[in-house]
Amino acid sequence: MTEDVRLAELLAALSITTDLAMGHEPEKAVRATILATEIARHMDVPETDVADVYFTTLLKHVGCTATPHEELELFGPDAYEMRQVAEGTDVASLRENLRLMGMAGRGAGLARPRYLARAIAGGKEAGASIARATCEVATNMSDRLGFGDAVGRALFHNTERWDGKGDPEGLRGEDIPLAARIAEPATQAVVGHRRAGADVALATTERRAGGWFDPAVVEAFRAVGLRTLERLEAEDPWTLVLAAEPQPVRTISPDRLDAVAEAFADVIDLATPFTMGHSSGVADLAAAAAERLEMEDPRAVRLASLLHDLGRASVAVRIWEKPGPLSTSEWEQVRLHPYHTERILSRSVVLQPLARIAGMHHERRDGTGYHRGASAAEMPAGSRLLAAADAYQAMTQERPYRAALDPAQASEVLLSETRDRLDPECARAVIEAAGQRPSRAREMWPAGLSDREVEVIRLLTRGMSNRAIADALVISPRTAEHHVQHIYAKIGVSTRAGAAMFAMEHGLLRD
Repeated sequence: MTEDVRLAELLAALSITTDLAMGHEPEKAVRATILATEIARHMDVPETDVADVYFTTLLKHVGCTATPHEELELFGPDAYEMRQVAEGTDVASLRENLRLMGMAGRGAGLARPRYLARAIAGGKEAGASIARATCEVATNMSDRLGFGDAVGRALFHNTERWDGKGDPEGLRGEDIPLAARIAEPATQAVVGHRRAGADVALATTERRAGGWFDPAVVEAFRAVGLRTLERLEAEDPWTLVLAAEPQPVRTISPDRLDAVAEAFADVIDLATPFTMGHSSGVADLAAAAAERLEMEDPRAVRLASLLHDLGRASVAVRIWEKPGPLSTSEWEQVRLHPYHTERILSRSVVLQPLARIAGMHHERRDGTGYHRGASAAEMPAGSRLLAAADAYQAMTQERPYRAALDPAQASEVLLSETRDRLDPECARAVIEAAGQRPSRAREMWPAGLSDREVEVIRLLTRGMSNRAIADALVISPRTAEHHVQHIYAKIGVSTRAGAAMFAMEHGLLRD
């Protein structure tokens, strides 16, 4: 690849990942971006600011994988379903808040009262914590994708309210970045339109003017919103969203594609502590093994490896974190996640060549894999290598249903799989690549972190409390708390999700 890559085309495809993570159908972010851009232009916003609105809306939910683990702990098994309701809940309405809280613990059986009590006790403070973590991750992503302060600031404040009752900082009125003020009602309107029709979307938007939404934005929506929503039903949103981008269109050089893939790999791994750093670990192994095998395009293998688990967003975290056997329905959802990865990547001209490699990472030579049940002859070399790297990396990480294997044990299991299921040559190359991974020198830790702080951040990203960290490191809880606060101060975050994104970005979770 030698030509510059159009960033909007890339991010539109990758936004499907966040659509799925929020429980929405694909194209929600794309549709909202088109509407937000129309609203901004009707308000006579300068085109440079329209560009900020465009990318803020496209990336609005890019931090949504920050807290599924915490939401599961707080709200119970139906936390994923609660997301869809929570997104449209007016926090200033007692009735709407009670309806949301009433969903806590559904599906938990006899444990439901415990979740209801947690949700009620957590109240606004729990919601603010979730919002802050989401906003910190979104800001991290904005920086890594190369956007300026305007988009980063808008994403950080994208859950604020016009009346000052929002999060994370309770900004009021025009103190809230304009891009955030436009992105929120545009997104809400698109979701409402798909669920209940244009008239309901308009009525809901108007009812929230002056409270949740900026009245001027609502007035612009009243003028252009219904017409735009009709166009979204009649025309192809993918064509419309690319046509809507302000000129000059934003591009990145081909070598920046790796950084975009790394950022989205970390976002998808963030959803549960059990997968922190998984995708980047798989990519390192696969790339090194591809070099050993002298494959034709090692970079394509690495990119496909970074993005191979995007489809995980389609599966509720309660399933990924289930300690016991999966039900037939749950297992079917898991089996489909490579399919979703393939469809996400297929939406982009740039990423489409990676789709088949990434989408076949759970296929096996004997046809027992998923989602296709493909045979060895149907699997390209890159997929066979990715399958081995993914299996090895997963075995060396803890899962809710088993402990992590040490490298020697994982190598032995991987080799045993070569009899029928994995490519022997690829498996050996992965094992050799894993055995030669260098350790990090102390002076290389970023942000001035000490060896002990790196140990702490690794435990913190797994969702461990200060007391659990203290027990693991044989230190006092107060000392553990001091370490956590020092880490937050050094890396400029205040939540576990923010620390996890920093740790994955800088490779701190790799041995």
